[in-house]
Formats: sequence, structure tokens, C-alpha cells
Amino acid sequence: MTDTADARSGITNRRVLRIALPIVLSNVTIPILGAVDTGVIGQMGEAAPIGAVGLGAIVLSALYWVFGFLRMGTTGLAAQAKGQGDHAEVAAILTRVLMIGVVAGVAIILLQGPLIWAALSLAPGSAAVETLAAQYMAIRVWSAPAAIAVLGITGWLIAQERTRAVLVLQVGMNGVNVVLSIWFVLGLDLGVAGVAFATVLAEWAGLAMGLVLCRAAFAGPGWRSWHRVFDRIKLVRMARVNSDILIRSLLLEGMFLSFMFLAADFGDVTLAANQILLQFLHVTAYALDGFAFSAETLVGQAVGARALPTLRRATRVVSLWGLATAVLLAVGIWALGPQVITVMTTNADVQSAATSFLPWLIVTPVVALASFMFDGIFVGATRTADMRNMMIVSAVIYACAVVALVPTWGNHGLWAALTISFLARGATLALRYPALERSVSR
Repeated sequence: MTDTADARSGITNRRVLRIALPIVLSNVTIPILGAVDTGVIGQMGEAAPIGAVGLGAIVLSALYWVFGFLRMGTTGLAAQAKGQGDHAEVAAILTRVLMIGVVAGVAIILLQGPLIWAALSLAPGSAAVETLAAQYMAIRVWSAPAAIAVLGITGWLIAQERTRAVLVLQVGMNGVNVVLSIWFVLGLDLGVAGVAFATVLAEWAGLAMGLVLCRAAFAGPGWRSWHRVFDRIKLVRMARVNSDILIRSLLLEGMFLSFMFLAADFGDVTLAANQILLQFLHVTAYALDGFAFSAETLVGQAVGARALPTLRRATRVVSLWGLATAVLLAVGIWALGPQVITVMTTNADVQSAATSFLPWLIVTPVVALASFMFDGIFVGATRTADMRNMMIVSAVIYACAVVALVPTWGNHGLWAALTISFLARGATLALRYPALERSVSR
């Protein structure tokens, strides 16, 4: 690949990589933090605290994940405002997402009692685990405004192509969390409460770091131009974009949850094998996300500038890098997958089962590539109604595949259905891509 072909549009390989690589690196810190928290609490020598932290973290992560639309929607809207050269609107978008984060976080704090009760009712554990998990969540919930606001800040920074700042934010926040977890649990012997307090302080520190990283937006008057911030047309558009993304994300999460629930019917060995194989899927997602985020930024700016040639170049260059990454991932999983499986479990039956299903994960990076790239392209263009509608179609196709294949093929049929869902997401969005281009050329 060379940069000369895209020099006129400014969409170069170097620019794409400058956006994508920091995102990939920041994603690496996510599983590291979870491993450290588990390892630290594991030093207490009891099972209940480990289960409590795991349960509490999953519940709160799922709750905050509902507001993940704030990250995606903000990137598309802010990138388009930047492409239009509307710097005041870029700043106003930051104010809006910060306000949404604060309001949503305060609502969660006020509703923490019924929310914690409902979560523990849906995912009950032993009395000891539930008591400690409730304690953990009652502490961690106090950083909800910060955690949700950081999602919006992250999307805003990505729209400005400031993914190095995103890397600094994630590494800084997770670094504070790791250091405080070790100190509070191993040094001060605070146990589960120590892990929770560490996360609360880290998330508020993350919000502070995010505001510092966004300080240029506060230099002008746009961020506090209240008639602009509360402009009804802008607010309605933001609500529409975010609600579409929320519906799309809930459907996607439902597909993955059904995958796990259905896998549980095949026994403990198959369930464990699938859990190991899902780690390969997570790695694939972490890697391809970097290029999907590049697409969000570059496509959003092109759509804002009404520059169809730039949109096409951005789509092509980002997709080529995504393809190269997907092929490397496929080769890596093929070459190293069996060894990784043996490291992740010593159980011979689980090793054998995971290895037998591994071919599905080898083809996944290439099969899923289009779904990741088109997600980024459509988010950048804020064609979120298409994303919502095509996800509905894909979810129906996935359900039909499950009904048709699982009774005969068992767990292989389940993996086939998930693979088909990736193909369906990519293919259905591809069918809507011409309409996206027409909306830019009008």
C-alpha cells in the first residue's frame, strides 16, 4: 500500500494507522485490569470475594454498556460537525454528552437499591457472594456519572482523530485502578470494598483526565452557548441517532447472550470450551475495532463536508487495512490457537472440545470483517436507522439458523449460526451502502 493514491483527499495509510493503532493498544488494557482485580482479590484465599467482584463488575458493566450508544453516536455527530468546519457545534456536542453522563449517572445512583436487588435476583449466588456483591456495587455506583461521561468523552476524542489521547485516558484510568486496588486490598486489607473504592476513584480520575484532554474545546464560547447546546433540532437528532444505536446494540447483545445460554445446554465441557474460544473472538473485536473507529472518524468528516470522493477513499483504505488485519488474525489463530487453548485450561476434555471447534474462530476474522467495517462507516455517516433495521434482519436470520442447525449439529450448529449472523450483518449493510453514498452526493 502507498499513500500517493489518497494524497488529494488526505486519507492516507499513515492517517488511518494513526487513528487505529492507539485504539487497539487501549483495548489491550481492558482484560489486563480485570485480571489484576481478580488476582488481587484472590490473594484473600477465599472463593466468595472473587465471585462477588466478578458478579458485581459484570452487572455494572452491563448497566453502563446500555449507555454505550453515547460513545458511538457522539463520534458520528462530532466528526460530521468537524467536517463541516462547525467548531462551535463540536464544542456544544461535548457539553451535551457530559450533561447526559451526569444526569444518567445520578439517576443510577438514586435507583441503586432496586437496580442492585433486581440484578442479584436475576443472577443469584450464595448468601456470602450476594452480600459482598451488593457491598461492591453500592460503592462502585457512586462513580456512575464519571463512567458514563467518559464514554461520551471517548467518542468525542475519536471524532477529533485524537486516539492517542484516548490511549492516554484508558492507560491512565486503568493504571490508577490497578495501583489503588493493590494498595487498598494488599496494603490496607480492605477486601472487596477496597477493589470497589479503587474503581470509583479511578473513574473519577478518568473524568478529570478526560476534561483536561478536551480543554481546547473550553477555550471558546461554543461549549457554553446554551441556545446552541439546547437547540431542539440538534437534540432531536442526537436522540434519534442514540436510540437507533441502543436498539441495535441490545439486539446484538441478545444474540451473544442467547449463544451462551444455548451453549450451557451442551454440558459443562462444551460451555467451558466455548468460553475459551470467545476469548479469540474478543481479540478479533479489539483488533478490528481500531479500523472501525477509523472509519467512524474519517467517514463522519467526509459526510459533514459532503465529499463523496473522500468518503469512498476512506471506506477503501480503512477496509484494506481491516482485511490485512483480519488475515493476520486468522493465520495467528490457526498457528497458535491449539497452544493458547492448552495454556488456558489443563482439562484434557475441554482442550479437545475447544480444539474441535477452533476452525470456526479461524474463519471468523475474515467473515466478520464486513460487519465491523460497515458498522464504522454507518456510525460515521449517522445512518443509524439502517444499522437498526439491518440488525433486526440479521437477528431474525441468526434465530432461523439456530433453529435449523443446532438440533442437528449441536455446538457446531451454534457456531455456524453465529458465523452466519456476522455474514448477515455485513451483507445487509452492504446492500444499504449505495443509499448512504446517494445521501452524501445530493
